[in-house]
Amino acid sequence: MEEKPEKKDDEDILDTVLSYLGGMGRYQKLLFVGMMPFGFFFAFVYFVQMFVAATPQRHWCKVPELSHLEPELRRNLSTLPVDDEWDRCLTFNANWSQVLETMVAPHPNTSTVPCQNGWEFELGDIPYHTVVSERGWVCEYSGFAPIAQAIFFAGSFVGGIFFGWLADTFGRVPALVGTNLMGCIGGIASTFTTGLWDFAFCRFLVGMAYDSCFMMMYILVMEYVGPRHRTWVANMSIALFFGGGCLILPWLAYWIADWRMLLWATSLPMLIVLAAPLVVPESARWLTSRGRINQAVDVLKKFERVNGTKIPQDVLDEFIVSSRAKQSRQTDESMTALFRSPALRMMMLEMVVVYMGCALIFDGLVRMSEGLGLDFFITFTLTSATEIPSVTLLAVILDRYGRRMLTCVPLVIAGSLTLIAAAVPKGIPQVTLAIMARFCVNMSYNAAIQWSAELLPTRVRASGSSLIHVSGYVATLVSPFIVYSERYWRPLPLLALGAVALVSSAVGVLLPETKGRSMPQTIEDGERLVREFSLCGKPEHDDGEEWKQDKERALIT
Repeated sequence: MEEKPEKKDDEDILDTVLSYLGGMGRYQKLLFVGMMPFGFFFAFVYFVQMFVAATPQRHWCKVPELSHLEPELRRNLSTLPVDDEWDRCLTFNANWSQVLETMVAPHPNTSTVPCQNGWEFELGDIPYHTVVSERGWVCEYSGFAPIAQAIFFAGSFVGGIFFGWLADTFGRVPALVGTNLMGCIGGIASTFTTGLWDFAFCRFLVGMAYDSCFMMMYILVMEYVGPRHRTWVANMSIALFFGGGCLILPWLAYWIADWRMLLWATSLPMLIVLAAPLVVPESARWLTSRGRINQAVDVLKKFERVNGTKIPQDVLDEFIVSSRAKQSRQTDESMTALFRSPALRMMMLEMVVVYMGCALIFDGLVRMSEGLGLDFFITFTLTSATEIPSVTLLAVILDRYGRRMLTCVPLVIAGSLTLIAAAVPKGIPQVTLAIMARFCVNMSYNAAIQWSAELLPTRVRASGSSLIHVSGYVATLVSPFIVYSERYWRPLPLLALGAVALVSSAVGVLLPETKGRSMPQTIEDGERLVREFSLCGKPEHDDGEEWKQDKERALIT
Protein backbone atom coordinates (compact mmCIF):
# COMPACT_ATOMS: atom_id res chain seq x y z
CA MET A 1 0.00 0.00 0.00
CA GLU A 2 1.41 3.38 -1.03
CA GLU A 3 1.98 5.56 2.03
CA LYS A 4 -0.25 8.64 2.05
CA PRO A 5 1.69 11.74 3.08
CA GLU A 6 0.35 14.58 5.11
CA LYS A 7 -1.07 17.45 3.11
CA LYS A 8 1.57 20.07 2.37
CA ASP A 9 1.76 23.64 1.22
CA ASP A 10 0.95 24.87 -2.29
CA GLU A 11 4.15 23.76 -3.93
CA ASP A 12 3.68 20.10 -2.85
CA ILE A 13 -0.10 19.75 -3.17
CA LEU A 14 0.08 18.03 -6.58
CA ASP A 15 2.57 15.49 -5.22
CA THR A 16 0.08 14.87 -2.41
CA VAL A 17 -2.74 14.33 -4.92
CA LEU A 18 -0.61 12.00 -7.05
CA SER A 19 0.37 9.98 -3.98
CA TYR A 20 -3.30 8.98 -3.51
CA LEU A 21 -3.34 7.66 -7.07
CA GLY A 22 -0.44 5.34 -6.25
CA GLY A 23 3.18 6.20 -6.97
CA MET A 24 3.38 3.26 -9.38
CA GLY A 25 -0.16 2.13 -10.09
CA ARG A 26 -1.55 0.26 -13.08
CA TYR A 27 -1.65 3.34 -15.31
CA GLN A 28 1.96 4.29 -14.51
CA LYS A 29 3.04 0.72 -15.28
CA LEU A 30 1.26 0.90 -18.64
CA LEU A 31 2.99 4.20 -19.36
CA PHE A 32 6.33 2.59 -18.48
CA VAL A 33 5.66 -0.17 -21.02
CA GLY A 34 4.56 2.52 -23.48
CA MET A 35 8.07 3.99 -23.28
CA MET A 36 9.45 0.86 -24.99
CA PRO A 37 8.92 1.75 -28.68
CA PHE A 38 10.19 5.28 -28.10
CA GLY A 39 13.31 3.93 -26.38
CA PHE A 40 13.96 1.77 -29.45
CA PHE A 41 13.37 4.73 -31.77
CA PHE A 42 15.81 6.77 -29.65
CA ALA A 43 18.54 4.17 -30.24
CA PHE A 44 17.74 3.83 -33.95
CA VAL A 45 17.68 7.58 -34.60
CA TYR A 46 20.98 8.04 -32.76
CA PHE A 47 23.04 5.16 -34.10
CA VAL A 48 21.61 4.04 -37.44
CA GLN A 49 23.82 6.48 -39.35
CA MET A 50 26.87 4.60 -38.07
CA PHE A 51 25.66 1.54 -40.00
CA VAL A 52 24.37 3.51 -42.96
CA ALA A 53 27.62 5.46 -43.36
CA ALA A 54 30.18 2.90 -42.12
CA THR A 55 33.45 2.88 -44.09
CA PRO A 56 34.77 -0.50 -45.31
CA GLN A 57 38.44 -0.40 -44.30
CA ARG A 58 39.74 -2.46 -47.24
CA HIS A 59 39.44 -0.47 -50.46
CA TRP A 60 41.65 0.57 -53.36
CA CYS A 61 41.58 2.55 -56.60
CA LYS A 62 39.40 1.18 -59.37
CA VAL A 63 41.23 0.56 -62.67
CA PRO A 64 38.70 -0.15 -65.46
CA GLU A 65 41.28 -1.98 -67.58
CA LEU A 66 41.67 -4.60 -64.85
CA SER A 67 37.97 -5.09 -64.13
CA HIS A 68 37.81 -8.57 -65.67
CA LEU A 69 40.41 -9.96 -63.25
CA GLU A 70 39.85 -11.45 -59.81
CA PRO A 71 39.60 -8.81 -57.03
CA GLU A 72 42.77 -9.86 -55.22
CA LEU A 73 44.76 -9.86 -58.46
CA ARG A 74 43.35 -6.44 -59.40
CA ARG A 75 44.43 -5.07 -56.05
CA ASN A 76 47.94 -6.58 -56.23
CA LEU A 77 48.55 -5.17 -59.70
CA SER A 78 47.21 -1.66 -59.09
CA THR A 79 48.12 -0.70 -55.51
CA LEU A 80 51.29 0.67 -54.01
CA PRO A 81 52.53 -1.51 -51.09
CA VAL A 82 52.60 0.31 -47.73
CA ASP A 83 53.93 -1.67 -44.75
CA ASP A 84 51.86 -4.88 -44.63
CA GLU A 85 48.97 -3.45 -46.67
CA TRP A 86 48.54 -1.01 -49.56
CA ASP A 87 47.87 2.64 -50.29
CA ARG A 88 44.10 3.06 -50.46
CA CYS A 89 44.09 6.46 -52.18
CA LEU A 90 46.80 6.22 -54.85
CA THR A 91 47.44 4.01 -57.86
CA PHE A 92 50.27 3.74 -60.36
CA ASN A 93 50.43 6.08 -63.33
CA ALA A 94 51.06 3.08 -65.59
CA ASN A 95 50.32 1.66 -69.02
CA TRP A 96 47.71 -0.86 -67.96
CA SER A 97 47.70 -2.66 -71.31
CA GLN A 98 51.36 -3.44 -70.73
CA VAL A 99 50.64 -4.55 -67.17
CA LEU A 100 47.97 -6.93 -68.51
CA GLU A 101 50.45 -8.42 -70.95
CA THR A 102 53.07 -9.12 -68.31
CA MET A 103 50.71 -9.60 -65.35
CA VAL A 104 53.38 -7.96 -63.21
CA ALA A 105 52.71 -4.91 -61.04
CA PRO A 106 54.56 -1.70 -61.96
CA HIS A 107 57.84 -1.02 -60.16
CA PRO A 108 57.28 0.61 -56.71
CA ASN A 109 59.18 3.69 -57.91
CA THR A 110 56.62 4.28 -60.67
CA SER A 111 54.84 7.61 -60.27
CA THR A 112 51.39 7.55 -58.68
CA VAL A 113 48.14 9.43 -59.13
CA PRO A 114 44.97 9.77 -57.01
CA CYS A 115 42.08 7.44 -57.79
CA GLN A 116 40.53 8.77 -61.01
CA ASN A 117 37.79 6.17 -61.56
CA GLY A 118 36.50 5.67 -58.05
CA TRP A 119 37.25 2.85 -55.63
CA GLU A 120 36.71 -0.85 -55.17
CA PHE A 121 35.58 -2.06 -51.76
CA GLU A 122 36.14 -5.43 -50.19
CA LEU A 123 32.93 -6.09 -48.26
CA GLY A 124 34.48 -7.96 -45.36
CA ASP A 125 34.39 -5.88 -42.18
CA ILE A 126 31.20 -4.20 -43.46
CA PRO A 127 29.38 -6.94 -45.40
CA TYR A 128 27.16 -4.63 -47.49
CA HIS A 129 27.45 -1.43 -49.47
CA THR A 130 26.91 1.70 -47.40
CA VAL A 131 26.34 5.28 -48.50
CA VAL A 132 30.13 5.73 -48.13
CA SER A 133 31.12 2.86 -50.43
CA GLU A 134 28.27 3.56 -52.85
CA ARG A 135 29.22 7.24 -53.25
CA GLY A 136 32.98 7.02 -52.77
CA TRP A 137 33.26 9.03 -49.54
CA VAL A 138 36.86 7.95 -48.88
CA CYS A 139 40.34 9.43 -49.33
CA GLU A 140 39.95 13.10 -50.28
CA TYR A 141 36.17 12.74 -49.71
CA SER A 142 36.50 10.99 -46.33
CA GLY A 143 35.32 14.13 -44.52
CA PHE A 144 31.84 13.82 -46.05
CA ALA A 145 30.62 11.23 -43.50
CA PRO A 146 31.67 13.34 -40.46
CA ILE A 147 30.07 16.40 -42.12
CA ALA A 148 26.78 14.53 -42.54
CA GLN A 149 26.97 13.38 -38.90
CA ALA A 150 27.71 16.92 -37.71
CA ILE A 151 24.69 18.21 -39.66
CA PHE A 152 22.60 15.52 -37.94
CA PHE A 153 23.60 17.02 -34.59
CA ALA A 154 22.92 20.52 -35.92
CA GLY A 155 19.38 19.26 -36.55
CA SER A 156 19.33 18.00 -32.96
CA PHE A 157 20.19 21.50 -31.80
CA VAL A 158 17.26 23.02 -33.72
CA GLY A 159 14.86 20.20 -32.86
CA GLY A 160 15.73 20.22 -29.19
CA ILE A 161 14.94 23.92 -28.86
CA PHE A 162 11.83 23.76 -31.04
CA PHE A 163 10.25 20.66 -29.54
CA GLY A 164 11.18 21.75 -26.01
CA TRP A 165 9.33 25.01 -26.62
CA LEU A 166 6.44 23.08 -28.19
CA ALA A 167 6.20 20.77 -25.15
CA ASP A 168 6.10 23.66 -22.67
CA THR A 169 3.69 25.72 -24.80
CA PHE A 170 1.28 23.16 -26.29
CA GLY A 171 1.90 20.06 -24.19
CA ARG A 172 4.08 16.98 -23.94
CA VAL A 173 1.90 14.80 -26.18
CA PRO A 174 1.86 17.11 -29.27
CA ALA A 175 5.64 17.43 -29.00
CA LEU A 176 5.99 13.64 -28.75
CA VAL A 177 3.92 13.17 -31.91
CA GLY A 178 5.72 15.91 -33.84
CA THR A 179 9.25 14.78 -33.08
CA ASN A 180 8.64 11.15 -34.01
CA LEU A 181 6.92 12.12 -37.26
CA MET A 182 9.93 14.29 -38.10
CA GLY A 183 12.27 11.36 -37.53
CA CYS A 184 10.16 9.07 -39.70
CA ILE A 185 9.97 11.53 -42.60
CA GLY A 186 13.70 12.34 -42.51
CA GLY A 187 14.73 8.67 -42.28
CA ILE A 188 12.64 7.54 -45.23
CA ALA A 189 13.59 10.59 -47.31
CA SER A 190 17.29 9.70 -46.79
CA THR A 191 16.83 6.61 -48.95
CA PHE A 192 15.97 8.76 -52.00
CA THR A 193 19.07 10.96 -51.87
CA THR A 194 21.90 10.85 -54.40
CA GLY A 195 24.68 13.11 -53.04
CA LEU A 196 26.11 14.69 -49.91
CA TRP A 197 23.93 17.74 -49.37
CA ASP A 198 20.53 16.15 -49.96
CA PHE A 199 21.59 13.28 -47.68
CA ALA A 200 22.83 15.75 -45.06
CA PHE A 201 19.55 17.71 -45.20
CA CYS A 202 17.53 14.54 -44.57
CA ARG A 203 19.83 13.65 -41.68
CA PHE A 204 19.23 17.16 -40.35
CA LEU A 205 15.50 16.34 -40.26
CA VAL A 206 16.19 13.06 -38.47
CA GLY A 207 18.45 14.94 -36.07
CA MET A 208 15.51 17.12 -35.09
CA ALA A 209 13.93 13.99 -33.60
CA TYR A 210 16.98 13.18 -31.44
CA ASP A 211 16.52 12.83 -28.45
CA SER A 212 13.10 14.42 -28.11
CA CYS A 213 11.50 11.33 -29.70
CA PHE A 214 12.06 9.61 -26.35
CA MET A 215 12.60 12.43 -23.85
CA MET A 216 9.08 13.86 -24.25
CA MET A 217 7.65 10.52 -23.11
CA TYR A 218 10.36 10.26 -20.45
CA ILE A 219 9.50 13.66 -18.95
CA LEU A 220 5.76 12.94 -19.07
CA VAL A 221 6.11 9.60 -17.24
CA MET A 222 8.55 11.09 -14.73
CA GLU A 223 5.90 13.70 -13.85
CA TYR A 224 3.41 10.97 -12.91
CA VAL A 225 5.43 8.46 -10.89
CA GLY A 226 6.04 8.95 -7.18
CA PRO A 227 9.46 10.01 -5.84
CA ARG A 228 10.11 6.48 -4.51
CA HIS A 229 9.75 5.00 -8.00
CA ARG A 230 11.23 7.83 -10.07
CA THR A 231 14.80 6.53 -10.09
CA TRP A 232 14.10 3.01 -11.27
CA VAL A 233 11.53 4.14 -13.85
CA ALA A 234 13.91 6.77 -15.25
CA ASN A 235 16.88 4.43 -15.46
CA MET A 236 15.33 1.07 -16.28
CA SER A 237 13.42 2.61 -19.17
CA ILE A 238 16.76 3.67 -20.67
CA ALA A 239 18.56 0.44 -19.76
CA LEU A 240 15.90 -1.88 -21.17
CA PHE A 241 14.47 0.09 -24.08
CA PHE A 242 17.34 2.29 -25.31
CA GLY A 243 19.87 -0.42 -24.39
CA GLY A 244 17.76 -3.08 -26.10
CA GLY A 245 17.57 -0.98 -29.26
CA CYS A 246 21.36 -0.60 -29.23
CA LEU A 247 21.81 -4.37 -29.03
CA ILE A 248 19.32 -5.10 -31.82
CA LEU A 249 20.51 -2.45 -34.29
CA PRO A 250 23.91 -3.87 -35.37
CA TRP A 251 22.48 -7.31 -36.08
CA LEU A 252 19.42 -5.85 -37.79
CA ALA A 253 21.86 -4.00 -40.07
CA TYR A 254 23.90 -7.18 -40.57
CA TRP A 255 20.80 -9.22 -41.42
CA ILE A 256 19.19 -6.67 -43.76
CA ALA A 257 22.57 -5.86 -45.41
CA ASP A 258 21.14 -2.90 -47.34
CA TRP A 259 21.47 0.65 -46.02
CA ARG A 260 18.26 1.87 -47.66
CA MET A 261 16.16 -1.03 -46.33
CA LEU A 262 17.73 -0.52 -42.90
CA LEU A 263 16.46 3.07 -42.87
CA TRP A 264 12.97 1.93 -43.86
CA ALA A 265 13.00 -0.73 -41.12
CA THR A 266 14.05 1.73 -38.42
CA SER A 267 12.02 4.77 -39.57
CA LEU A 268 8.59 3.47 -40.61
CA PRO A 269 7.69 2.05 -37.14
CA MET A 270 7.87 5.59 -35.75
CA LEU A 271 4.38 6.13 -37.20
CA ILE A 272 3.11 4.26 -34.14
CA VAL A 273 3.25 7.65 -32.42
CA LEU A 274 -0.01 8.56 -34.18
CA ALA A 275 -1.77 6.39 -31.58
CA ALA A 276 -0.16 8.25 -28.66
CA PRO A 277 -2.91 10.90 -28.19
CA LEU A 278 -5.43 8.08 -27.75
CA VAL A 279 -3.60 6.34 -24.90
CA VAL A 280 -1.04 8.73 -23.40
CA PRO A 281 -2.47 11.32 -20.96
CA GLU A 282 -1.22 14.89 -21.03
CA SER A 283 0.92 15.88 -18.06
CA ALA A 284 -1.26 17.00 -15.13
CA ARG A 285 1.69 19.08 -13.91
CA TRP A 286 1.86 20.90 -17.24
CA LEU A 287 -1.93 21.38 -17.40
CA THR A 288 -1.89 22.83 -13.88
CA SER A 289 1.03 25.14 -14.65
CA ARG A 290 -0.96 26.45 -17.65
CA GLY A 291 -4.10 27.10 -15.61
CA ARG A 292 -6.06 24.27 -17.25
CA ILE A 293 -7.22 22.96 -13.89
CA ASN A 294 -10.38 21.23 -15.10
CA GLN A 295 -8.45 19.22 -17.70
CA ALA A 296 -5.89 18.27 -15.06
CA VAL A 297 -8.71 17.03 -12.81
CA ASP A 298 -10.14 14.98 -15.71
CA VAL A 299 -6.75 13.32 -16.20
CA LEU A 300 -6.46 12.60 -12.47
CA LYS A 301 -9.93 11.02 -12.44
CA LYS A 302 -8.87 8.82 -15.37
CA PHE A 303 -5.94 7.65 -13.26
CA GLU A 304 -8.37 6.93 -10.42
CA ARG A 305 -10.45 4.66 -12.68
CA VAL A 306 -7.50 2.76 -14.15
CA ASN A 307 -5.57 2.41 -10.88
CA GLY A 308 -8.65 1.62 -8.79
CA THR A 309 -7.75 4.33 -6.29
CA LYS A 310 -9.54 7.36 -4.86
CA ILE A 311 -8.37 10.90 -4.12
CA PRO A 312 -10.15 12.16 -0.98
CA GLN A 313 -12.54 14.95 -1.96
CA ASP A 314 -11.02 17.40 0.52
CA VAL A 315 -7.55 16.83 -0.99
CA LEU A 316 -8.90 17.28 -4.53
CA ASP A 317 -10.76 20.46 -3.50
CA GLU A 318 -7.60 21.80 -1.88
CA PHE A 319 -5.67 21.08 -5.08
CA ILE A 320 -8.26 22.93 -7.22
CA VAL A 321 -8.40 25.96 -4.90
CA SER A 322 -4.62 26.07 -4.50
CA SER A 323 -3.99 25.76 -8.25
CA ARG A 324 -6.46 28.52 -9.12
CA ALA A 325 -5.04 30.79 -6.42
CA LYS A 326 -1.54 30.16 -7.67
CA GLN A 327 -2.68 30.91 -11.22
CA SER A 328 -4.13 34.25 -10.13
CA ARG A 329 -0.84 35.35 -8.58
CA GLN A 330 1.33 33.65 -11.17
CA THR A 331 4.68 35.24 -11.90
CA ASP A 332 6.84 34.98 -14.99
CA GLU A 333 7.83 31.31 -15.32
CA SER A 334 9.50 31.49 -18.72
CA MET A 335 13.04 30.50 -19.66
CA THR A 336 13.82 34.24 -19.55
CA ALA A 337 12.82 34.31 -15.90
CA LEU A 338 14.96 31.26 -15.22
CA PHE A 339 18.01 33.00 -16.69
CA ARG A 340 17.25 36.18 -14.74
CA SER A 341 17.74 34.18 -11.54
CA PRO A 342 21.47 34.15 -10.68
CA ALA A 343 21.17 30.87 -8.79
CA LEU A 344 19.31 29.04 -11.58
CA ARG A 345 21.46 30.62 -14.27
CA MET A 346 24.62 29.27 -12.64
CA MET A 347 22.95 25.91 -12.03
CA MET A 348 22.02 25.68 -15.71
CA LEU A 349 25.56 26.58 -16.78
CA GLU A 350 27.06 23.91 -14.53
CA MET A 351 24.55 21.31 -15.71
CA VAL A 352 25.33 22.19 -19.33
CA VAL A 353 29.06 21.59 -18.77
CA VAL A 354 28.39 18.23 -17.11
CA TYR A 355 25.93 17.14 -19.79
CA MET A 356 28.23 18.22 -22.62
CA GLY A 357 31.04 16.19 -21.09
CA CYS A 358 28.87 13.07 -20.71
CA ALA A 359 27.49 13.39 -24.25
CA LEU A 360 30.90 13.92 -25.85
CA ILE A 361 32.54 10.97 -24.10
CA PHE A 362 29.56 8.67 -24.70
CA ASP A 363 29.34 9.55 -28.39
CA GLY A 364 33.11 9.52 -28.91
CA LEU A 365 33.53 6.03 -27.44
CA VAL A 366 30.67 4.73 -29.57
CA ARG A 367 32.12 6.19 -32.78
CA MET A 368 35.54 4.79 -32.04
CA SER A 369 34.07 1.26 -32.17
CA GLU A 370 34.90 1.23 -35.88
CA GLY A 371 38.61 1.80 -35.30
CA LEU A 372 39.56 -0.07 -32.10
CA GLY A 373 40.97 -3.04 -33.98
CA LEU A 374 38.19 -5.64 -33.64
CA ASP A 375 35.06 -6.44 -35.66
CA PHE A 376 32.82 -3.34 -35.83
CA PHE A 377 29.54 -5.17 -35.17
CA ILE A 378 30.95 -7.16 -32.23
CA THR A 379 32.69 -4.12 -30.69
CA PHE A 380 29.53 -2.02 -30.98
CA THR A 381 27.48 -4.81 -29.39
CA LEU A 382 29.93 -5.31 -26.53
CA THR A 383 30.13 -1.61 -25.70
CA SER A 384 26.33 -1.25 -26.03
CA ALA A 385 25.81 -4.31 -23.81
CA THR A 386 27.22 -2.29 -20.92
CA GLU A 387 24.09 -0.12 -21.05
CA ILE A 388 21.82 -2.65 -19.34
CA PRO A 389 24.01 -3.71 -16.38
CA SER A 390 25.45 -0.23 -15.79
CA VAL A 391 22.08 1.54 -15.77
CA THR A 392 20.48 -1.29 -13.76
CA LEU A 393 23.21 -0.84 -11.16
CA LEU A 394 22.56 2.90 -11.26
CA ALA A 395 18.84 2.36 -10.63
CA VAL A 396 19.68 0.25 -7.56
CA ILE A 397 22.16 2.65 -5.94
CA LEU A 398 21.15 6.12 -7.19
CA ASP A 399 18.73 6.80 -4.35
CA ARG A 400 21.30 5.60 -1.84
CA TYR A 401 24.30 7.63 -2.96
CA GLY A 402 22.63 10.51 -4.82
CA ARG A 403 22.81 12.15 -8.23
CA ARG A 404 25.96 14.15 -7.55
CA MET A 405 28.16 11.22 -6.54
CA LEU A 406 26.90 8.89 -9.27
CA THR A 407 27.42 11.48 -11.98
CA CYS A 408 30.85 12.73 -10.93
CA VAL A 409 32.65 9.62 -9.65
CA PRO A 410 31.94 7.41 -12.71
CA LEU A 411 33.02 10.35 -14.92
CA VAL A 412 36.39 10.47 -13.16
CA ILE A 413 36.83 6.72 -13.60
CA ALA A 414 35.78 6.87 -17.28
CA GLY A 415 38.21 9.71 -17.92
CA SER A 416 41.07 7.83 -16.26
CA LEU A 417 40.37 4.65 -18.23
CA THR A 418 40.22 6.63 -21.48
CA LEU A 419 43.58 8.27 -20.78
CA ILE A 420 45.10 4.84 -20.09
CA ALA A 421 43.56 3.48 -23.32
CA ALA A 422 45.47 6.13 -25.29
CA ALA A 423 48.72 4.48 -24.22
CA VAL A 424 47.92 0.81 -24.97
CA PRO A 425 47.88 -1.03 -28.32
CA LYS A 426 44.78 -1.35 -30.50
CA GLY A 427 42.79 -4.55 -30.27
CA ILE A 428 41.74 -6.36 -27.10
CA PRO A 429 43.55 -4.02 -24.62
CA GLN A 430 41.96 -0.87 -26.05
CA VAL A 431 38.54 -2.48 -26.50
CA THR A 432 38.57 -3.74 -22.89
CA LEU A 433 39.35 -0.28 -21.52
CA ALA A 434 36.78 1.32 -23.84
CA ILE A 435 34.09 -1.10 -22.60
CA MET A 436 34.95 -0.30 -18.97
CA ALA A 437 34.89 3.44 -19.70
CA ARG A 438 31.57 3.09 -21.53
CA PHE A 439 30.14 1.24 -18.49
CA CYS A 440 31.07 4.19 -16.27
CA VAL A 441 29.95 6.95 -18.62
CA ASN A 442 26.59 5.18 -19.08
CA MET A 443 26.03 5.64 -15.34
CA SER A 444 27.07 9.30 -15.41
CA TYR A 445 25.03 10.12 -18.51
CA ASN A 446 21.82 8.56 -17.24
CA ALA A 447 22.20 10.02 -13.77
CA ALA A 448 22.69 13.45 -15.41
CA ILE A 449 19.53 13.00 -17.53
CA GLN A 450 17.42 12.34 -14.43
CA TRP A 451 19.24 14.99 -12.41
CA SER A 452 18.55 17.73 -14.97
CA ALA A 453 14.82 16.90 -15.07
CA GLU A 454 14.62 17.03 -11.27
CA LEU A 455 16.42 20.38 -11.03
CA LEU A 456 14.09 22.35 -13.33
CA PRO A 457 10.70 23.94 -12.45
CA THR A 458 7.62 22.44 -14.11
CA ARG A 459 6.80 25.25 -16.55
CA VAL A 460 10.30 25.26 -17.99
CA ARG A 461 11.12 21.58 -17.47
CA ALA A 462 10.75 20.51 -21.10
CA SER A 463 12.36 23.68 -22.48
CA GLY A 464 15.13 23.61 -19.89
CA SER A 465 15.78 19.89 -20.36
CA SER A 466 15.85 20.41 -24.11
CA LEU A 467 18.31 23.29 -23.71
CA ILE A 468 20.58 21.11 -21.59
CA HIS A 469 20.27 18.28 -24.09
CA VAL A 470 20.94 20.74 -26.93
CA SER A 471 24.25 21.52 -25.23
CA GLY A 472 25.01 17.83 -25.58
CA TYR A 473 24.25 18.05 -29.28
CA VAL A 474 26.71 20.95 -29.56
CA ALA A 475 29.35 18.75 -27.96
CA THR A 476 28.57 15.84 -30.25
CA LEU A 477 28.86 18.13 -33.27
CA VAL A 478 32.62 17.93 -32.76
CA SER A 479 32.65 14.24 -31.77
CA PRO A 480 33.02 12.89 -35.36
CA PHE A 481 35.95 15.24 -35.91
CA ILE A 482 37.61 14.22 -32.63
CA VAL A 483 37.43 10.61 -33.78
CA TYR A 484 38.67 11.67 -37.25
CA SER A 485 41.71 13.36 -35.61
CA GLU A 486 43.19 9.88 -35.06
CA ARG A 487 44.45 10.13 -38.64
CA TYR A 488 46.86 12.84 -37.49
CA TRP A 489 47.91 11.40 -34.10
CA ARG A 490 46.58 8.06 -32.87
CA PRO A 491 46.21 8.85 -29.11
CA LEU A 492 44.62 12.29 -29.66
CA PRO A 493 40.89 11.30 -29.55
CA LEU A 494 41.25 9.29 -26.33
CA LEU A 495 43.36 11.97 -24.65
CA ALA A 496 40.80 14.63 -25.52
CA LEU A 497 37.89 12.53 -24.21
CA GLY A 498 39.73 11.75 -20.98
CA ALA A 499 40.49 15.40 -20.29
CA VAL A 500 36.86 16.41 -20.91
CA ALA A 501 35.65 13.75 -18.44
CA LEU A 502 37.85 15.05 -15.63
CA VAL A 503 36.83 18.69 -16.14
CA SER A 504 33.11 17.83 -16.32
CA SER A 505 33.19 15.81 -13.11
CA ALA A 506 34.85 18.70 -11.24
CA VAL A 507 32.07 21.07 -12.32
CA GLY A 508 29.34 18.57 -11.38
CA VAL A 509 30.38 18.66 -7.72
CA LEU A 510 28.96 22.20 -7.51
CA LEU A 511 25.38 21.20 -8.42
CA PRO A 512 22.60 20.72 -5.81
CA GLU A 513 21.58 17.22 -4.76
CA THR A 514 17.96 16.28 -5.60
CA LYS A 515 17.78 12.84 -4.01
CA GLY A 516 14.45 12.41 -2.23
CA ARG A 517 13.26 15.94 -3.06
CA SER A 518 10.01 16.95 -4.76
CA MET A 519 10.41 18.22 -8.31
CA PRO A 520 10.26 22.05 -8.17
CA GLN A 521 7.05 23.61 -9.44
CA THR A 522 8.11 27.28 -9.64
CA ILE A 523 11.22 29.41 -10.18
CA GLU A 524 11.17 30.12 -6.43
CA ASP A 525 11.15 26.40 -5.65
CA GLY A 526 14.14 25.94 -7.96
CA GLU A 527 16.06 28.75 -6.28
CA ARG A 528 15.35 27.24 -2.87
CA LEU A 529 16.67 23.88 -4.09
CA VAL A 530 19.91 25.47 -5.30
CA ARG A 531 20.35 27.50 -2.10
CA GLU A 532 19.72 24.73 0.34
CA PHE A 533 21.11 21.62 -1.32
CA SER A 534 24.27 22.75 -3.08
CA LEU A 535 27.54 22.05 -1.32
CA CYS A 536 28.20 25.80 -1.14
CA GLY A 537 24.56 26.88 -0.81
CA LYS A 538 23.21 28.89 2.13
CA PRO A 539 19.53 28.98 3.15
CA GLU A 540 17.87 32.35 3.55
CA HIS A 541 15.96 31.08 6.58
CA ASP A 542 15.81 28.06 8.82
CA ASP A 543 12.76 25.88 8.22
CA GLY A 544 13.31 23.76 11.33
CA GLU A 545 14.51 20.26 12.08
CA GLU A 546 13.16 18.75 8.84
CA TRP A 547 15.23 21.18 6.77
CA LYS A 548 18.36 20.39 8.82
CA GLN A 549 17.92 16.65 8.28
CA ASP A 550 17.41 17.13 4.52
CA LYS A 551 20.47 19.38 4.39
CA GLU A 552 22.60 16.78 6.19
CA ARG A 553 21.48 14.07 3.76
CA ALA A 554 22.24 16.29 0.75
CA LEU A 555 25.73 17.14 2.03
CA ILE A 556 26.52 13.49 2.73
CA THR A 557 25.57 12.47 -0.82
